Amino acid sequence: MKTTPSLGRRALPAGEATTVDLLVRFGAEDDAPEARRPLNLSLVLDRSGSMGGRKLAQAIRASKLLVDRLGERDTLSVVTYDDTVRTVQTPTKVTDRKAIKDILGKVRAGGITNLSGGWLEGCGHVREGRDEISVDRVMMLTDGQANMGITDPRKLVGLAREQAEAGVVTTTLGFGNGFNEDLLIGMADAAGGNFYFIQSPEDAEEVFRIEVEGLSSVIARELTATVRPADGVKVADVLSSARYGAKEGIYDIAVGEVYAIEPRALALSLTLPALDAGEATLATIELAWKTAEGETVVERTAQLAITAAVVSPDEAAKAGEDPEVVRACSKLRIGRAKEEAIGLADKGQLAKASEKLRAMAGDIKTRALDEQFEFAEEVDQLEHYAGLFDKGQYGNTYRKEIVDQSYQARKRGRGDLKLRGATSGNTSGLDAVTAAEGEEPAGVIVRCVKEGGKLRVKVASDGFDPAFNVQFPRSLRQEGARYLVEAVEPSSNGTFYRASGDIKLLLRPGESRPSVGGGTSRRGTLRKTKAMSLADVPTIDDVGDGVLIQIVKAGSKLRARVVSDDYDPNKNMRFPRAIRQEGLLFVVEDVKPSSDGSYYIPYGKIHRLVQPT
Repeated sequence: MKTTPSLGRRALPAGEATTVDLLVRFGAEDDAPEARRPLNLSLVLDRSGSMGGRKLAQAIRASKLLVDRLGERDTLSVVTYDDTVRTVQTPTKVTDRKAIKDILGKVRAGGITNLSGGWLEGCGHVREGRDEISVDRVMMLTDGQANMGITDPRKLVGLAREQAEAGVVTTTLGFGNGFNEDLLIGMADAAGGNFYFIQSPEDAEEVFRIEVEGLSSVIARELTATVRPADGVKVADVLSSARYGAKEGIYDIAVGEVYAIEPRALALSLTLPALDAGEATLATIELAWKTAEGETVVERTAQLAITAAVVSPDEAAKAGEDPEVVRACSKLRIGRAKEEAIGLADKGQLAKASEKLRAMAGDIKTRALDEQFEFAEEVDQLEHYAGLFDKGQYGNTYRKEIVDQSYQARKRGRGDLKLRGATSGNTSGLDAVTAAEGEEPAGVIVRCVKEGGKLRVKVASDGFDPAFNVQFPRSLRQEGARYLVEAVEPSSNGTFYRASGDIKLLLRPGESRPSVGGGTSRRGTLRKTKAMSLADVPTIDDVGDGVLIQIVKAGSKLRARVVSDDYDPNKNMRFPRAIRQEGLLFVVEDVKPSSDGSYYIPYGKIHRLVQPT
């Protein structure tokens, strides 16, 4: 394993107490041969009712593509869960991909979410399949709350830590906007795995690819770093998101896995006393990790001496900063600011949350970091979320976006995981211009597209590079929308464009404005559902904003139960008897409790949920 320590300042001023950032990168040796260790995976799929329709269909498609990425040395098991936990594929070598994919294709949506039962079943399969050199992982996908089995988040996180101690790492994938992100992140962190926010069904394939790429390139496991500061030096902050303990100024930090395809980094902020001119040792770092050599796993150790050149203050100022360290540590600080803003918003302190995000955006501009597209994009993101907080718009999806951005910035090194988020902004406040196809209105035409879970803006007018990103207000971005801007100019480094001047919405003749957020809910004004025959019930392939109903057999009777989150599945429900058939799923527009609260009543239209093929 290659280790590269760097300081944020190329030289330190003699005779002055100061602070400095330390960044240690971990990666593959330049001449290291590619080593592909066998994978031992359990894919745990939530098949509860809320996954019904496009969500589950896309999850199955992504799972099939995952199977295509595995080799004959790899072991795979598949567990599905709703009320009932089923092992639909026992641990087996991936020699017959078609047979495994056929099994996946038969999975259908069911009832409520026994997350703990499905996950623990997958953990058991991984434990059984472990050998000395395998990379062992449970990949758990869910779109809902743990509402059956073990439901206490603290117990689930504690169990994840216990499973990790037994050698089973868990990666969690949160699908849509109904899951508990704090629970899934807590479980992933405790288990030493990763977390992903799958905001739309189409994101699943990319996320599965990213996870398997990482697992297929593991070069170090259980990497730990013991930081021993020199006399007078203190660790002021651990910027990276990692578990650590400190005693008498010595820090023990659990760095985790290192992938050849994705370098890992440890970032610290050190406070230094006044130092004499010359070379100074600031700290020593003792590293320990496990790696595979042939068919065995060996333990390795290394020791790094962190040194710095100490020169006159004038010479130190001329030497300047290391731009790579500045960029890396700034990204970590942005991630932390988002995390802290979420903490404030959760307490209802939206003004303070907005202030924190705007202060971070201001700091980026002050340091001229926004001359690089990633930081220019961060400014737009920070100001967008701050504006939402100012308006009191702190919704479930926005929270997940911010949490995911913070998590990926502080834990991962992949650019395709940074700044993900595709919730539409709002173009309703823009003046609109109508022009037929082929007409050239005065200005530059740009369009909003979705790329890898991110909303990006590209130039559609001739004479510009269509691959370049455009810095554009995040609050105005809606996928598929076209805009007319006064001017588009290249950034100072020539790597992206900046939109300037007035922005207008560009429409074609007969085209209406894009809807905002899928329209306004009509709940509360709906009528009770009416009796009908099954032949009269229209079909639908996605739950959307509706409420999911499942028909189950209770003794000799068929009863309807609500299986969407936040409802009690044990309560009886009034539902047309003529359309009750065991196992069928229906979607209604709303469900309300009866006047005495003893049962549920459906409201609005009824659709039968069908699984897309």
